[in-house]
Amino acid sequence: MNVAGIDVSDQTVTLTISRDGRLGNAREFKNTPQGHATLINRLRKAKVSRVCLEATGQYHLDLALALDDAGFAVMVINPKAAKRFAEAMQTRNKTDAVDAAVLAEFARRMPFEPWQRPDDLALAIRACARRIAALNKLRTQTKNQLHAAQLTATTPDFLITDRQHSIAHREAQIEHLRRHVLDLIATDEELQQTVARLISVTGIAHASAIQLHGELLVMPEDMSAKQWVAMAGLDPRQHQSGSSVNKKPRISKAGNRYLRMALYMPALSAAQHDPQVRAYYQHLIETRGLKKLQAVCAVMRKLLHAIHAMLKNRTSFDSSRFYAPSETVAQ
Repeated sequence: MNVAGIDVSDQTVTLTISRDGRLGNAREFKNTPQGHATLINRLRKAKVSRVCLEATGQYHLDLALALDDAGFAVMVINPKAAKRFAEAMQTRNKTDAVDAAVLAEFARRMPFEPWQRPDDLALAIRACARRIAALNKLRTQTKNQLHAAQLTATTPDFLITDRQHSIAHREAQIEHLRRHVLDLIATDEELQQTVARLISVTGIAHASAIQLHGELLVMPEDMSAKQWVAMAGLDPRQHQSGSSVNKKPRISKAGNRYLRMALYMPALSAAQHDPQVRAYYQHLIETRGLKKLQAVCAVMRKLLHAIHAMLKNRTSFDSSRFYAPSETVAQ
């Protein structure tokens, strides 16, 4: 069986083909529609049946869609899995060509898990949601710059005005995109119901619902709550070795940072304003000795469990089921 590994970056993609276990030379293509078409022709000539690439934010998505359209069996793996596989192979160097070869070996040796393609509406909503997240980050940075500039009398007034205009422009962009996403959601009754369920959660309004929706829409329907947590990088990571190393668990962060970002503010708000969530948050700090940030991460994790159950069972948020003081099992 001929398989291929593709290392993806923002500008280029690097291809390595494995023919019956023998790795060929790496070839580089542009990460553009034209580059994808050339790469696909190369795969067809080599009679490749299976392709493995690494999830790299937005950069891999168009290529994965093009490969899927061309009829290839596509596997998209977590970068953490690729890194650990490379370590197990005792790979000494890290270049695009080496990474592509590692992915080809991963495709040849590991069980195949087919990539599940999101529908076009889901992709459009996620693209808008991630653009909103980027604009929010830029707005925050500009606000911080404005604050710093206002602390010194040496800053010219026109620079203060410039930053204020930039903030207003970002806010207008964000509002425009949010309205556009809501218009897209309004075209589908199921999506409308999902948003309604999301905003039933204390701390989630339309802004947070859009961010969450954009990420949850593209997840496979058969994923469990535990898999959602792992996808978000909110699963505890143990660090133990022998009898001398036993560090406290921390979240792995080996997952979707957009999903973590979308959960953070709702978790903070719910821990302040929802009695049951606040009780759980205080229990984590006062009884289990967690730091505030650790407790917030635990609330994020439990909120994600709750959202999974809500969407699966088509129910609204029930705060009374979030936490009972008698609970002793860690979430």
